[in-house]
Amino acid sequence: MPRMMLSEKTEKGSFKKSMKKLLLYCKKFWWWIALSMIFGAVGVTFQIIGPNKIQDLITLIATGLNSSGVDLAAVGKIGIFLVCIYVAGAILSYFQQFILTTVTQKLSKKFRHDISHKINKLPLNYFDTNMFGDVLSRVTNDVDRVGQSLNESIGTLFHSGLLFVGVFIMMFVTDWILALTVIGATIIGFAFSLIFMTRAQKYFNQNQKNLGDLNSHIEEVYSGHNVVQLFNAKEQTGEEFDKINKRLFTSGWKSQFISGVMGPIMGFVGNFGYVAVCIVGAILALQRGGIEYIGIISAFMIYVRLFSNPLSQIAQSLTNLQATSAAANRVFDFLEEKELSDESGKTLVLNDVRGDVEFDNVVFGYNENKIIIKDFSANIKAGEKVAIVGPTGAGKTTLVNLLMRFYEVNSGDIKIDGVSTKDLTRDNVHKLFGMVLQDTWLFEGTIKENLRYNTENVTDEQIVDACKKVGIDHFIQTLSNGYDTVIDDAVNLSAGQKQLLTIARTMIENKPMMILDEATSSVDTRTEVLLQKAMDKVMEGRTSFIIAHRLSTIKNADLILVLKDGDIIESGNHEELLKAGGFYADLYNSQFEEV
Repeated sequence: MPRMMLSEKTEKGSFKKSMKKLLLYCKKFWWWIALSMIFGAVGVTFQIIGPNKIQDLITLIATGLNSSGVDLAAVGKIGIFLVCIYVAGAILSYFQQFILTTVTQKLSKKFRHDISHKINKLPLNYFDTNMFGDVLSRVTNDVDRVGQSLNESIGTLFHSGLLFVGVFIMMFVTDWILALTVIGATIIGFAFSLIFMTRAQKYFNQNQKNLGDLNSHIEEVYSGHNVVQLFNAKEQTGEEFDKINKRLFTSGWKSQFISGVMGPIMGFVGNFGYVAVCIVGAILALQRGGIEYIGIISAFMIYVRLFSNPLSQIAQSLTNLQATSAAANRVFDFLEEKELSDESGKTLVLNDVRGDVEFDNVVFGYNENKIIIKDFSANIKAGEKVAIVGPTGAGKTTLVNLLMRFYEVNSGDIKIDGVSTKDLTRDNVHKLFGMVLQDTWLFEGTIKENLRYNTENVTDEQIVDACKKVGIDHFIQTLSNGYDTVIDDAVNLSAGQKQLLTIARTMIENKPMMILDEATSSVDTRTEVLLQKAMDKVMEGRTSFIIAHRLSTIKNADLILVLKDGDIIESGNHEELLKAGGFYADLYNSQFEEV
């Protein structure tokens, strides 16, 4: 099926909606966030008190210098008080940040945990129709972005908002004229920041999407690097990469520029506020003739910083939250994808399986407009070796996917020992089949670990016995550490050796039925003979389904089903079908025509 990019709902996702989802998702952490906010509120209170006490300190010194002398004892008390509140504020800020960092990392951990579980609940067609690189980007880049942005924004937004309100009140309590002066100087900058923020969201959304596109392109090109080299497509893939990279550069530049420009704007506003306070304060001091205005002006110089910095930080935090919104939308889109149907109510379990399989008028299509399997019926007896052949697109692999319940039939039924697979859980169906696929899968670990993968209570003797039966024990013994050899880039295994290992692994699983899907298509003729012998060992006494393009590998099958356009057009054993001189005979003879 053709692949397409994941849903573009992110483009239309609203900031408010995604933030609401994020808050609900963080519900279990609310108490910890509230505790950090309490620490932050007390710390802000200390910050607000500081300028007022500095005003008293400067007024005390100025008055003393202008009269009989400075009261050093009073100055010392105020100084000690200021040191205490600023130290206490720093400690509280430390604990606030510690809690927030812990919460955001736990949130990221929860996201990854839920994504991991979600992946196992998604139907196979989801991965058929979506790019792996974009899925990976959501699991890594978008989750990291949410965690980092929240860590940077939540505490800052609360702290700055509280500080802004507190300073606002304290300025009016101290001197309303200077308070209006500071507010007037900052309104301009705040208005500019609002204009920027309203235009920023689309760039953050686009940036996260472009990052997913780039990951998808890299994943596809690097996984098929040999093909790119073979077809001399370096220039073409390079051009495609440059196009996506250019789009990412443009959206990244715009989003980061908007994010970075907030600081300079608010910095200018702060400096402008200092000048305005000095001028207005000087005029007021001259008009009112009070030396105490020196302390008030000094306090307002601090208030300008405490008032403008929160605005800058609030603007920056809101910008970060827009990036968070864009990333969170993509993660929630993934978590809200339609899952496989719930099977918790199914209690029927099939254990002692004979291996009788019946396809009863099965109809299936990936969508309603494209039916691939059309009214398919077949009866397979226990222990039979069934080959499924036909041209590309006939529905061979699709039929096996239906048997394994990777997909659900549109109509009809598939039964194992007379029991409908619809009445069994998918896990139960999967446990009935061992599979050997065209694409071998081995992880980085020892040969022994690969062979007993997800199979419990497997002894070393069983592993060695299985490898002897498939004819790979001798090769393993020649390796540096035998069965304890770690499979990595340093161990060069051929395609045939990898396939023999997967066959041995399937034998160790000891499932009652077998599926072999193009298991010999990627090896040479000599290796094919070895693999065929190994597979014959695996299939002994088991109902087996073999999909093969090389018809020489299925001559000894008990039953051959010939598919074309989703229908069985012929069935029988090899000799019977050759004598019939039909479609199978044409396929077989075409592979052995003399050139």
